[in-house]
Amino acid sequence: MKHQEAALVCFSGGQDSTTCLFWAKRRFSRVEAVCFTYGQKHSLEIEVARKIASDADVPFHLLDMSLIGQLASDCSLTNSDVAMDQEKPSDSYPNTFVPGRNMLFLTFAAVLARSKGIFHLVTGVSEADYSGYPDCRDTFIHSLNVTLNLAMDERFVIHTPLMDRDKSEVWELADELGVFDLVRTQTLTCYNGIIAEGCGHCPACKLRREGLEKYLERKNGKTGSDGR
Repeated sequence: MKHQEAALVCFSGGQDSTTCLFWAKRRFSRVEAVCFTYGQKHSLEIEVARKIASDADVPFHLLDMSLIGQLASDCSLTNSDVAMDQEKPSDSYPNTFVPGRNMLFLTFAAVLARSKGIFHLVTGVSEADYSGYPDCRDTFIHSLNVTLNLAMDERFVIHTPLMDRDKSEVWELADELGVFDLVRTQTLTCYNGIIAEGCGHCPACKLRREGLEKYLERKNGKTGSDGR
């Protein structure tokens, strides 16, 4: 049964946010998407997001958050001179971490949502597969939810449908939502800006591929066990 209110999805055109977009479409009577420019290397992700939203008949908003890129000078996603960490360092966050990104994205999303009478926010953060990013933790989301409500005297609800799902379970959810092929062939998860299967060796591609293989193995095992 659909919730009769509207939702705004933080949307990048990647695997997680695309799955969340269709999760929201199944649950809310109206869904809109907001995408952010923040000095990321690959502007292609914005065009990918715009196309997926258009094909899904979802209003698309683009906010300029390029100040983040100016501040995150040591981040490999915003500074092409920084070599990308292939593995998480033992004593710090990987340099794909953009400090404050999710906090700022959700804050600006809430301001935009409020102007449109929308009080449900959806984001694809996950504590199961989050590379150690502190702003993907459930405690952070709950804390920010309280802060946004206090700051604007509203009753926002931040939804995190992927919070407890690993990547194989995100693939499973996309399959349940009927968008498995769309997510597999049209989304951009790769840190090197290659659509679908990606470059195959950046951290995001490795995580995506390992999750896909794990899900397909589990799915095929179930299919074999019941004779279909």
